[in-house]
Amino acid sequence: MSRCCVALILLMLIAGCQPAETISGASNAPDVAFLNSANNERISLPFSEAVRVGHLLFLSGMIGNEPGTPELAPGGIQAETRQALQNIEATLERYGSSMGRVVKCTVFLADMAEWSSMNEVYVRFFPGPKPARSALGTSGLALDARVEIECIATVRSSG
Repeated sequence: MSRCCVALILLMLIAGCQPAETISGASNAPDVAFLNSANNERISLPFSEAVRVGHLLFLSGMIGNEPGTPELAPGGIQAETRQALQNIEATLERYGSSMGRVVKCTVFLADMAEWSSMNEVYVRFFPGPKPARSALGTSGLALDARVEIECIATVRSSG
């Protein structure tokens, strides 16, 4: 095979490995929307409340604070879990989703010994099929919370 043919084949292979947007100038990547409620903006948190990418909604971790305040729901792990999940439910609904559309949750616990107490409340918010879930023990959470939960959900299509 001549050097010219080898060079042409290499050039074609290299060009074929480039992302489509580099070759055509167009991108097939879904739009990304960084979402914040008025409450979140008012207390100037250094993260987005949620990020929508296509039909997926990624929620930041939420603790059991009373909406719009840094005050945790009084009563320990179960009260904080309930409030965190109510905060999640409100956020999902605000951005076009629901608890029934949650596909993955990650639960962070200040003390893994409280897992069963957290779980008693958690399962009430997912009475049907349960989303995939991970649970981790931490050495501390924001505002000395007992629990923090983050979720990924699908979003209803607009149309």
